[in-house]
Amino acid sequence: MSDDIVIRAEGLCKKYVIGHESERERYVALRDVMMRAAKNLWRKTIDMSRGRPVVAGDSTEDFWALKNVSFDVKRGEVLGIIGRNGAGKSTLLKILSRITEPSDGRVTIKGRVASLLEVGTGFHPELTGRENIYLNGAILGMTRAEIARKFDEIVAFANVERFLDTPVKRYSSGMYVRLAFGVAAHLEPEILVVDEVLSVGDAEFQKKCLGKMSEVASGGRTVLFVSHNLGALQAICDTGLLLSDGAVRAHGTINEAAKQYRASGQENDALSARAFDGPLKSIVFTHVHFNDHHLGGYASVRRSEEMRFTIFGYAEENVRGLQIVFSLYTRNIKIVTARDEPQNIDSGAFEVSICIPANIFRPGIYDLAFGARDGTGEKWIWGKNLAEIEIAEEWKDKFQKRDAGLVDIPVKIVRKTAADDGKVLRFSGKVAEGA
Repeated sequence: MSDDIVIRAEGLCKKYVIGHESERERYVALRDVMMRAAKNLWRKTIDMSRGRPVVAGDSTEDFWALKNVSFDVKRGEVLGIIGRNGAGKSTLLKILSRITEPSDGRVTIKGRVASLLEVGTGFHPELTGRENIYLNGAILGMTRAEIARKFDEIVAFANVERFLDTPVKRYSSGMYVRLAFGVAAHLEPEILVVDEVLSVGDAEFQKKCLGKMSEVASGGRTVLFVSHNLGALQAICDTGLLLSDGAVRAHGTINEAAKQYRASGQENDALSARAFDGPLKSIVFTHVHFNDHHLGGYASVRRSEEMRFTIFGYAEENVRGLQIVFSLYTRNIKIVTARDEPQNIDSGAFEVSICIPANIFRPGIYDLAFGARDGTGEKWIWGKNLAEIEIAEEWKDKFQKRDAGLVDIPVKIVRKTAADDGKVLRFSGKVAEGA
């Protein structure tokens, strides 16, 4: 292994044994219960004696989360790992972080690894934020002197000064992530591994984290970053690794990997993979078009462009008074809500389009949410954080930041003075005009 390669994975495989419960009869005799319990006990005893994992269920199945995965990562490289849910991304990072062992193959790592895989990883809920900084730093192999030298930077980055001496069990998930990322990024690991946890933070903190990862990479350290936000990956990553069903489908530049990801149609599964809650089970949403293109987990648009959303779905049965509700959020604040007129629809496919004029929203990242309800108002279905829409800043926005709000409402203001022949100024809310 050459000196410039810090991670080498060779034929990595990871197998999990999962259990399945057989379908139960409605009425079961006592002898059947006793026979099933004895059979399960005997099977578990055999598994333990042979060193196999003990799995609950009447039958077991081998599930391969990774299949013969091989790749190299060079020093100072920023690798973006792409793939749909269940592709094996998190399993790969857990092996690289030495949290779990591969079933086959080997991985060689040069340098100290700092991992941020789940919210609150390495934190003790009963300890304060201050104590957890020292605890997490020690877990990462840092000395107390190293932690003390970086302590103020970590606290300032995480913006938790007021709650530093509060037990972290009282922290929100966003505060957890801010503090955990601050520790992992500031304690100078040679390799930084970040899973899809930054989505918990708000848009401002996500930008700060992406900037910090770019800074870490520019200092010659290595970053492995998993995200469904292709825009963020393409902004900071050099190379990309595309996983599908546990196997490597592409490994090259980040743009090539993202292109294959989009071409395979996996990005369009982002909507169907997310949960819609509510008792209206007869409505199923399949995908969304944004400005005539499939919308995955992220899209970007200039502020001077209008935004057109088309929501596709189907009804499994006739629905009376169906109404589609559409919203955009930022920082958990609902900015806009649109509703169509209630209509009776027959079973089958349907689509609903929403158009938002240009130059309304200020630059920033907005979260998409939509759902439906029936005519009774008692049955509904709703999905939130379905995609991120980034409205890009334009040159003129730089001169309007001081008095900028969240939205710009198009109004016309007419100014009159005392010299204007005594006309009275009337303001209608949209247009001001002389009486």
